[in-house]
Amino acid sequence: MARAVLLTGGNMGPVARNLEEARRRIGERIGTVVAASSMRESEAWGFESDDRFLNQALVVETALDAERLLDACQQIEREMGRVRTPGAGYSSRTMDIDILFYENRVISTERLIVPHPRLEQRDFVLAPLEEVLPGLVHPVSGKTVRQLREELKRRGGG
Repeated sequence: MARAVLLTGGNMGPVARNLEEARRRIGERIGTVVAASSMRESEAWGFESDDRFLNQALVVETALDAERLLDACQQIEREMGRVRTPGAGYSSRTMDIDILFYENRVISTERLIVPHPRLEQRDFVLAPLEEVLPGLVHPVSGKTVRQLREELKRRGGG
């Protein structure tokens, strides 16, 4: 079994219910959810939207390898109404499931980059992540989640 850290989020539809449903589907298809942050509200990041996001970090024990995990996450997104438009950039969505970490591995393929390449720039990722895994060490930077969040706050980012 591998430990994966996921971030669920969305800003369309019944968002809190969607996050609960995503967590249920992840538990059924991906593995055991062993920890979950609270749902945290945030502004849109990288685009303008009147609708605020909710995000939740999930720690999952899974038998899936990283690529199969990505496939399962994207299938759940599609089932929950996510539409991806290539080249369209960031936009509102019913469900987004990002793989933040997969064990302590560094993965870089055409389809998947782990750890998530922008997590250090996003407080909406670091805040729920700090709630469940404050001492988790980023395998590239060597810094803990708490340290990354403190640095982001000092820079005034998020």
